[in-house]
Amino acid sequence: MTVLFPKWTNKIPAMLALGAAATGLCVVFVVSYWFSPKNTDVGYQPFQPIEYSHELHVGLLGMDCRYCHRLVEEGPHATVPDTATCMGCHKEVKKDSVLSEPLRTAFGDGLTTDTPIEWVKVHLLPEFSYFNHAVHVRSGVGCASCHGRVDQMAIVTQDQPLSMGWCLECHRDPTPHLRPSGVSPTKMDWVADEASIAAARQRLEWRDQTPPELNPPTHCSACHR
Repeated sequence: MTVLFPKWTNKIPAMLALGAAATGLCVVFVVSYWFSPKNTDVGYQPFQPIEYSHELHVGLLGMDCRYCHRLVEEGPHATVPDTATCMGCHKEVKKDSVLSEPLRTAFGDGLTTDTPIEWVKVHLLPEFSYFNHAVHVRSGVGCASCHGRVDQMAIVTQDQPLSMGWCLECHRDPTPHLRPSGVSPTKMDWVADEASIAAARQRLEWRDQTPPELNPPTHCSACHR
């Protein structure tokens, strides 16, 4: 009797199952590693309609972040400056600069032709996530904790993944990011030390006497509303 299939073909189902399992594991690894915000979002650096350099304005000239992002201590959004805020300086400073031409065009006479600049959002959270800037800033979290050393960026780049895991890591232990009272949240070169961490930990231990923002929540409804 002629044998149509050799004995080794009996191993094909097992080999296919093993190959499928290995392929599945590879897919899981690739997605979990390379598709994470650490790889897809960190380093995002879009070009803006105006070549505005934070390195120049914040780092060299020493402008405070709140001059432009003026609602960062009062509301959920930091807000971006309108053309009038920019022209408050550039009517006198570098008023003939070629780089500022789009700004002057958008501003017009400031009354009838003022057009908002369409800045490209860099730090984009999902719409189902709720983040309040004022709560974090007023509790002592500095700009650099989330945005990195913006004062050293000619073009703003996303410095942190802003993922759920990254946020939870801070909420579980915010002490390295809580600045002592008197230290401005916009002081970019501030670095936590043992004293500041110990002071922050003591503030967190007084849970019954501290405002809610000093006890960062880790439950789902805190951010997903």
